[in-house]
Amino acid sequence: MRLSGRIIGLLKEYMHDLVEQAKQEESSHATFGFATQPYRSDQAISDLLAILDDRIESEGVQVGLPIEFLHQIWTLCNSASTQISETVWLQKNIEGGSGSKSEVRQQTYKALIQFLESLPEDGDQEDTASN
Repeated sequence: MRLSGRIIGLLKEYMHDLVEQAKQEESSHATFGFATQPYRSDQAISDLLAILDDRIESEGVQVGLPIEFLHQIWTLCNSASTQISETVWLQKNIEGGSGSKSEVRQQTYKALIQFLESLPEDGDQEDTASN
């Protein structure tokens, strides 16, 4: 089931917030000389689900998020996780990225948005998930 443009827009805002947060963390870690820790796309998705849970609880009604939204997005993320992991891994290796938290989040969320926007409108997710 394809998500509405408004919901995709909200997701993009939350994703942007998480990427910016990671950039700030990286900057403060660099300032104090801390080494960066490995970060994976499944962690980026977990972080997104955590912020969605928090935002749904605090402002879900005001922004019009349906009650079942967190479960729906968790299911979609679960369906897309292998595809997203492979895409992020390929991008890192082809483009020679650093694998930083902000970079992994940005690539993960870009791949997730592409997956969500490619979903059919009729509610049949199995065809999309198997690609």
